[in-house]
Amino acid sequence: MQIPEDLKYTKDHEWARIEGDVATIGITDYAQSELGDIVYVELPEKGLKTKQSESFGTIEAVKAVSDLFAPFSGEVTDINSKLSDEPEIINKDPYGEGWMIKIKLSDKNEVNQLLDKSGYEELI
Repeated sequence: MQIPEDLKYTKDHEWARIEGDVATIGITDYAQSELGDIVYVELPEKGLKTKQSESFGTIEAVKAVSDLFAPFSGEVTDINSKLSDEPEIINKDPYGEGWMIKIKLSDKNEVNQLLDKSGYEELI
């Protein structure tokens, strides 16, 4: 199971790659393996205002449907539209092509509430 060193993680199994004031968000390798074959992803529209720890969408697998939670407060600036036709990309490449949304951060201090690699390893 992959847990990249350069990412931040939530207790709800989302990851965030922070570049300046924009974060790319997805679900972890652990989360996609627990869900199994992903068949559908519901993502928000661009411009949605997110609040840290609140749901921004859902992910559906053969086994279950789960909410997706925002690691940060901010505004959705981009969505991965490929996932509407090919949600299984998340199973194949959760940290690359399987990214879900990009959020422009409204409070960079919220980053301090996320887990680093070792903290996430302890969680799982």
